[in-house]
Amino acid sequence: MSGMAKPMKRRSKKGPGPAAGLPAAPEPSPRPTERSLSRLRRAADIALVVLALVAIGLFVATKIIGGRADGTNGPNGKNGNGVGAPSSSIGPEGDSGPTGAFADLETGPDEYEGDVDDDPMLGPAIVSDPAAARPFSPVDDPRLAALLDPEIERLLKVGRIPSMAVVLVSGERIVWTRSAGLSNVRVKTPAACDTVYLIASTFKTMSATALLQQMEQGKFKLDDRVNDYLTDFKIEGENKRYLVTFRNLLTHTSGLPTDFGRHAVWEDQAPPSLVDYLRGRLRLARRPGTRVLYSNIAFTLVAHLVEKFSGVPFKEYMRKNVFTPVEMRDTAFEPRADMAERLAIPYMPVRRRGGVFRPVDWVKADAWPAGVVYGTAIDQARWLMANLNGGVYKGRRLLSEATFREMMKRQYDRFAGPINGGWLNETSGYGLAWWISTVNGETIIAHSGSVNGYTAFLAGNLNKRTGIAILTNGNKSHRWLYSLALKALAAL
Repeated sequence: MSGMAKPMKRRSKKGPGPAAGLPAAPEPSPRPTERSLSRLRRAADIALVVLALVAIGLFVATKIIGGRADGTNGPNGKNGNGVGAPSSSIGPEGDSGPTGAFADLETGPDEYEGDVDDDPMLGPAIVSDPAAARPFSPVDDPRLAALLDPEIERLLKVGRIPSMAVVLVSGERIVWTRSAGLSNVRVKTPAACDTVYLIASTFKTMSATALLQQMEQGKFKLDDRVNDYLTDFKIEGENKRYLVTFRNLLTHTSGLPTDFGRHAVWEDQAPPSLVDYLRGRLRLARRPGTRVLYSNIAFTLVAHLVEKFSGVPFKEYMRKNVFTPVEMRDTAFEPRADMAERLAIPYMPVRRRGGVFRPVDWVKADAWPAGVVYGTAIDQARWLMANLNGGVYKGRRLLSEATFREMMKRQYDRFAGPINGGWLNETSGYGLAWWISTVNGETIIAHSGSVNGYTAFLAGNLNKRTGIAILTNGNKSHRWLYSLALKALAAL
C-alpha cells in the first residue's frame, strides 16, 4: 500500500472558516435571475389587461341596463334598442310584455307632474303626496278634554271599538277634535281626525239634499206620485189609495224593501247600473205610508231620480253640488290614492276574546247610493255645520230656508218613538232623511250609519248650533256612539 499514491482531497468551495471565537457570517441571498424577472413582468401585464376588460364590461353593462330601465321609446313607438329590437321581459321565456322593464307596471310618467295646489275634487284619483293629504291640525279644549277623554277611552274598551275620530262643532267653528285607538291593529297605526272611514248611511242626508235641490228647481213636489216621473221601470204593487210619494222615499215609509246587494271589494262581480239594479226590484213589501220600513232601495231610487232630473251622473252631481260647496275634499265614492293610505281597516271583535279583532272585507254594493261612501270626521263635521246653520256653509246656501225647515221637521207624528236601537226618546221620528227629536224644547237632529266593520254617527242641536261627528272602525257600535254624543251635546 505504501507504493500507492494517496488520494487528493477535494478543495472546498466555501470560503475560509470563521476565525476562532467569532460568529458565523450570514449567508448572502441569491440574486434574482433574468428569467424570474421576465415572468413577473408578464404576470403584471396580464393582470392589467384583465382589469381593463372588466372595467369595459361593467361600463357597457351599465349603459345597456340603464337604457332598458328608462323604457325610452323612439319615434313611432319603437323602443330605444332600434327597429325590431325585442323589449325586455321578466317571466317565462318568450313571455314579453309591453315596452319597458316590467310587464306588470302600467306606462306613465316617473313623477307626478301636476300642480300640488290642484283641487283634489276635480278628478277621481289624485297621486298620493303630502299636499294632497291636506292634514288637519288637532283642536283642543281642556274643559272638553277633561269631560270626554275618559269617556272615549272607556267606550273603546267596553264597546270593543278599535278606533274612533271625534269632532265637535259650534256655529261655524270646529271647537274640539280627538282621535283614539288604532286604525290598523296589525301594524299599530294610530287613528287621526283625517283617517278615512266608511260614512255609511249618514250619506243619506246628503243624497236627500241633492233631491231637494231638484225640487227647488221645480222638477217635482214632495207629495207627487213617484211613478209619474219614472220611465225605465215602475214601482210595482201600488193601488189608487196607497201611492208612493217623494215624501215617502225620504222618510222610509215607501214600503220598498231594505236590500243592499253586498259584495266584497275584491270580487269580480261589479254592481250593475242604477237602472239595471232597480228594474224588477221596485216591488212593495208594505203598503206605502203605513209604517217605517228602512229601505236602501228607496235611496238608490233617490240617486236615479237625481240623475234623471239633473241630467248629470249621480256621483258627479254630488261632487259638484254637495261635497264641493261644503269643502268636503276627503269624501268620495272611490277613495283617492292619498285617502287610501289613510284608510281605516274594518274590524269585528272576536267573540269571547277581549281586545282581539278580525278584519273584514271592504264592501261594494248594488245599492251603493245608500251609503258606500268614504270620508273623514273633519268632512262629516263640515257637513254637520252646514245643516246646523240653516243649510248654509261659509255663505254658500245648499237649500232655501223653507226647504230646510221642512227637512228638519218630523214628518209623521204617528211613527214617533225611539229610532234604530234606542235613539233618542218618544219624540224621535224621521224628518226628510234626518232623525228629528225634541229634548227640553230644543230640536236634536241625528243619523247613524253602519256597514260591517264601520259605524258612523252625526248629532246636533239646531237651537244651539252645536254638534258632534263620530267615525269608527267598530262593528255595530251604535249604542256607544249614542252615549258619547249625548255627553258631548250636554257639554257644548
